[in-house]
Amino acid sequence: MADSLEPSDALWPAAQTAVPESSRWVWAAMSPPERRARLSELRTWVEWLCHTAELHNEVPPCWYQHRWLREMLTALYLGWLRAYEAEKPAGRAFTEADWISTVNAFKPYLKLPACLSGHQEPPLPPLSNPGADDAFELYLATSPDTTDPARHPAEAATRRITTKIHPIA
Repeated sequence: MADSLEPSDALWPAAQTAVPESSRWVWAAMSPPERRARLSELRTWVEWLCHTAELHNEVPPCWYQHRWLREMLTALYLGWLRAYEAEKPAGRAFTEADWISTVNAFKPYLKLPACLSGHQEPPLPPLSNPGADDAFELYLATSPDTTDPARHPAEAATRRITTKIHPIA
């Protein structure tokens, strides 16, 4: 008799032979067939994650229709692959625990209240401002943020401390 506490094999994503290259997961850079294949792979994993981490109330069923939510879940998936399947770098004994902490930190951002009763399209982006490029270029040319000479923020404090310790004669 199977232990009822163990998840069925159907809920556990198939193991990857190697952690995928990060360039493989830039959605816009993928060909349409690759995008469909990767999205199917991600869907299998998201279903496993929602079941295992009890995220049914956090991740809406329409998650794949929301680009930013898809990006966050992709990041969690790649982190999961690295944490559980990649060779651990020296000094990273808590990689899996770090990944679990990251999932918990992401929880508030995985919810989409607008989609509680069904998928809602994200709002349209605001119309572009025709003067925005000119304003940005003016800022780059005139702002102290972009024109002041380079200086480390702690430079003055370091000088004061050094002067107190080694007064200039």
